[in-house]
Amino acid sequence: MAQTTPNHTQTVAGWAAHDPSGKITPYIFKRRENGVDDVTIKIMYCGICHTDLHHVRNDWGITMYPVVPGHEITGVVTKVGSNVKSFKIGDKVGVGCIAASCLKCEFCKSSQENYCDQLQFVYNGIFWDGSITYGGYSEMLVADHRYVVHLPENLSMAATAPLLCAGITVFTSLKDNNLTESPGKKIGVVGLGGLGHVAIKFGKAFGHHVTVISTSPSKEKEAREFLGADDFIVSFNEEQMKAGTRTLDFILDTVAAKHSLGPILELLKVNGTLSFVAAPDKPLELPAFPLIFGKRSVKGSIIGGMKETQEMMDVCGKYNITCNIEVIKPDQINEALDRLARNDVRYRFVIDIAGEDSANIH
Repeated sequence: MAQTTPNHTQTVAGWAAHDPSGKITPYIFKRRENGVDDVTIKIMYCGICHTDLHHVRNDWGITMYPVVPGHEITGVVTKVGSNVKSFKIGDKVGVGCIAASCLKCEFCKSSQENYCDQLQFVYNGIFWDGSITYGGYSEMLVADHRYVVHLPENLSMAATAPLLCAGITVFTSLKDNNLTESPGKKIGVVGLGGLGHVAIKFGKAFGHHVTVISTSPSKEKEAREFLGADDFIVSFNEEQMKAGTRTLDFILDTVAAKHSLGPILELLKVNGTLSFVAAPDKPLELPAFPLIFGKRSVKGSIIGGMKETQEMMDVCGKYNITCNIEVIKPDQINEALDRLARNDVRYRFVIDIAGEDSANIH
């Protein structure tokens, strides 16, 4: 493991955290030369994910400082390696969480690179050459073309950026549970944040009845009127929770804080499934009775593989699905991270890396 190799000759300006205080400061570092399988990307926008917050503060105890976060990256191709046939200079592209995988295992061969046991992430990972990976809080990225996707021409590059993590995370769970092509189900979305608001949009696009389950009554109007939710349950309202008992076929839980799954499971019909896609830093409470008396299942999933990520992007282009975002400048990253820790964002921060955006809210 090393920060760089002799092939890392390109000087890049970015923004990094250097210790568990999580404070982000300007940082100059090196990226590798564009290889035969690589594309070089001028980064236009990068979303701020809750995972970034965990990493800069070392909440999970795995951060390799200095860390340049960012895995919701959109940009324009500026250089193409000789083996690359699927991209050309000028293409609008996206890079999500994955920087490398083994390319040989059963998961890589079945387009499930996200479950490869040698998976390496776009930041705080170890690339094939042994170097530490640095993410999208930077002006330029060199990526293996196998982990890059095309962006729909009709979508905003800023509002598309969070789809590379938040979007694919919820899309994969819906697809894995046969909800992308079988309309008419009743689905629940727990938590109305970066993932939850996109889940509502996908759920409605796929023809489902969507119920939001939230601890925030103040979000009901926005959920219904602006995001298209059909119903809204306040999770600490016993009357509402009781009325919702055994009404849902499927629940997508997007909450990254510790909470009990028991009351939520009671909302599922017999044989219903709860899919968990968040990453709390403390274990969840999972009582047995709601499981065994309802024949219910609890499962989890992360992001999707690359084929699925491109499929998700194409679906977003078809249905005009993007994220509701607040665009910030690089010098506002620390303020944005502090606000994210307080859940003070509707619904995703996106950094205007290239200085292209004059509008603030999308």
